[in-house]
Amino acid sequence: MDLTGRTIVITGAGRGFGRALALEAGRSGARVFLSARTLAAARRVADEVATDSGAEAAAFACDLADPDSVRAFADAVAARTDRVDVLVNNGARYLHGPDLWDAEDDAITDTIASGATGTILTVKHFLPLLRASAGADVVNLVSSAAEPRDLRSQAHPAFHAAKAAQAGFADVLSHRLRPEGVRVISLYPPDFTDGDPLAAAWDDAPRTAHDPLTARSVLDCVLFAIGQPRNCYIRSFHFERTQPTKNP
Repeated sequence: MDLTGRTIVITGAGRGFGRALALEAGRSGARVFLSARTLAAARRVADEVATDSGAEAAAFACDLADPDSVRAFADAVAARTDRVDVLVNNGARYLHGPDLWDAEDDAITDTIASGATGTILTVKHFLPLLRASAGADVVNLVSSAAEPRDLRSQAHPAFHAAKAAQAGFADVLSHRLRPEGVRVISLYPPDFTDGDPLAAAWDDAPRTAHDPLTARSVLDCVLFAIGQPRNCYIRSFHFERTQPTKNP
């Protein structure tokens, strides 16, 4: 997909899916602003993007659980660009453990703050830049944990709560920003395989109904949605889980 001339902001881009999306955006011609909880992690990926594709990439520290940090991130980006075309809310803390007592209070607070409050504040403080775009997209990497009665995940209840709040925010934001031409797109993937979704082996490997979802497929969904003409509004992606192999 050609993203030449577009400015994309990605939170939680210090590793994993956020890193892969930053690299793919750079290869597609975008100007990339990326954040991670530590500046060192963000700079590693920004340098990787620049080396990989020659794209302009800038790194910022942003702790999504800290309102001051979110505001500072948005202000720093605003000092370098007059608009943002795509904002990807990817960053959020994952918390494992099916029992409430599996996590300390601070971890629970941080999980909800980064996944829910962090998303809301990020959109709030980037909204002026999004409104300055001729056609902006807000992309939310939610989770199947936010879907009603999804009880198969072993994530901590606080993670379910954070993602449910993020999903609810995305729904109302979609309704309220659509008249302005700002699309809000949410993805609800179950757990998907790690590995490098940009590696040739991942692109070429055959995938069947019995294989787990890959990061490459999730990344392709993001690119497909933001690449549609403005009269095509894909509000959400929901994914079926892997089908068990039948006994012969």
